[in-house]
Amino acid sequence: MTLKGKTAIITGSNSGIGLGIARELAKAGADVVLNSFTDRPEDHQLAADLGAEFGVSARYIKADMSKGDECRALVEQAGKCDILVNNAGIQHVEPIDTFPPATWDRIIAINLSSAFHTTAAALPMMRKAGWGRVINIASAHGLTASPFKSAYVAAKHGVVGLTKVTALETAEEPITCNAICPGYVLTPLVEAQIPDQMKTHNMGRDEVIKKVMLERQPSREFATTEQMGGTAVFLCSDYAAQITGTTISVDGGWTAL
Repeated sequence: MTLKGKTAIITGSNSGIGLGIARELAKAGADVVLNSFTDRPEDHQLAADLGAEFGVSARYIKADMSKGDECRALVEQAGKCDILVNNAGIQHVEPIDTFPPATWDRIIAINLSSAFHTTAAALPMMRKAGWGRVINIASAHGLTASPFKSAYVAAKHGVVGLTKVTALETAEEPITCNAICPGYVLTPLVEAQIPDQMKTHNMGRDEVIKKVMLERQPSREFATTEQMGGTAVFLCSDYAAQITGTTISVDGGWTAL
């Protein structure tokens, strides 16, 4: 399929899952807007390289997803939004009784509230264009829970709820909203953790991945950023026009347990 003529905004997309999704959307022909909270030359070069590789327009726009006005400004500055991928997110692991309140607020702002603000700004553009796709990157933790991740789990459950509300409000329009719920995905950040885990547990790479890092993922394999991107492309296709308000788990069977 082709997404030529469509513009996709992907939040938190200068690395990891967000960049993987941006690459697959660009490969399908969409013009893309990359985003993060930094404003470095390499951020803009990343967009330029992506555009050159796939022959699409690619821009980088700085916006801090913890600030509602910057979330909305990102969409407004892009000028067009046919596909919105709410991907930005952070994590902190600590028991509830010692969890820093400021960290809770920041996680809720970036992982949940940002999706509200960008969606509110993007829907009028989609309605004007007569077509739209909102894709929220939730998590297996949007459907289940783990200890010590109170803010993250609460935010991701909230993203799933926001997805359903958005879908219902646009159900009679050519606009859909769905959530992708990844399990553990092999990103540069996760890759960097493997040597430390090998040392800590005195295990080889394959063993520590299967027995420690992917203990809760029945496939014992990481999902890939390309698979996240491919799922997003599918949700943008005509085949998915009647898929809305639901979650798609890409988690190696985690939520089947």
